[in-house]
Amino acid sequence: MENAELGIFSLNFIIVLVAYFLIYPKVAGSDINKISINDFFASVISLCIVGSVYWGTEQQFNALFMSVNWFWFTLITYAVIEIPFMIWYFKKHKVNIFQ
Repeated sequence: MENAELGIFSLNFIIVLVAYFLIYPKVAGSDINKISINDFFASVISLCIVGSVYWGTEQQFNALFMSVNWFWFTLITYAVIEIPFMIWYFKKHKVNIFQ
């Protein structure tokens, strides 16, 4: 993993940790709508930070089997990191996704 890819991966990991361990328990609890809104803003923060560095560059990032730009790499890695935390959080807080 290159330095730029590691930086984006690390940023996404930190944002997900802060979201699921600090913000969501205090702000959203088990309300799926609040979780969704806050998660949208968390992913936008990640995209804005990475975009401020790589916007307008032609740099490609290795997403295992393909090369993608900064936007897709950020979004893909955010989703891959977030899914296990989301499953854990939903089970722990008994989030009902079918409201």
